[in-house]
Amino acid sequence: MPAPASLPELAASLRAFSRFYTRFIGILHPQYLGTRFSIAEARILYDLGRTKDLTASGLAESLAMDSGYVSRILSRFARQGLLARSRSRQDRRRRPLALTASGLRTFHELDTRSQRQMEEPLRKLSPGQKTELLHAVRTIERSLGGARPQPVFLVRAPRPGDFGWVVAQHGALYASEYGWDQTFEGLVAGLVADFLKLPDGARAKCWIAERDGENVGCVFLVPRSRRVAQLRMLLVDPSARGHGLGGRLVDECIRHARQAGYRKIMLWTNSVLREAAGIYRRAGFHITVEEKHHSFGRDLVAQTWERDL
Repeated sequence: MPAPASLPELAASLRAFSRFYTRFIGILHPQYLGTRFSIAEARILYDLGRTKDLTASGLAESLAMDSGYVSRILSRFARQGLLARSRSRQDRRRRPLALTASGLRTFHELDTRSQRQMEEPLRKLSPGQKTELLHAVRTIERSLGGARPQPVFLVRAPRPGDFGWVVAQHGALYASEYGWDQTFEGLVAGLVADFLKLPDGARAKCWIAERDGENVGCVFLVPRSRRVAQLRMLLVDPSARGHGLGGRLVDECIRHARQAGYRKIMLWTNSVLREAAGIYRRAGFHITVEEKHHSFGRDLVAQTWERDL
């Protein structure tokens, strides 16, 4: 066994890594990712795009940033039409923050650029190197993040056995949470079968989310027409909720739809799926059609959501 690292040696190594990583992601450049925003402004936009019902004080506290500095950035965002402030119905003293439509577009543009920047140098890594890097990242978070580190999710392409998991998990989860019968599981099985019949190419894709080697989420993107993509079968296991995974999966669909040349993305869901509706709304979707129907053993209200790309 190697001798344990001394405190000065460990500190020096972490400082060297910090210098390497800040250069690697371009954090020192005054215009982050080639935009007009600084890294601090981009991080604030990211949190506003990912988290609902934030206040200025809560944002400053979560980012460990000076409240006055955060307030000045928020005021600048408001002047630029990126941010709106409202009044809480429960507490009139609270002023929750929300991105405007322009702010959401800006958030998604930054998020897409950041994802592309990070993916590009990782493409040359072998599967073994990617796994080793993921474990190293988890180790750093676990070691320095305290007793309750945030879970790390891997979003990847499907592997053998994943499609069976998608069907089974949809059937079990919707039966337990909404009381839907087996006809819904049959519908999902048919959708998965249709997906597997699509020709290989860049216009249809599936993502599987896993944590510690176990599947905890999925989403599909399929062509509705040449210009319109359809998001299907978004699912996040209850054990993985509350960490932004649903939003991350939807963002993957939006990002890929843009890259594939679609002009619009739509989805079909039901009004009882309120948590999913929140995810879609924060991602810039809006309801275009609502219709009552009886399916899966329940009286439901179907919803069609859309957003331009």
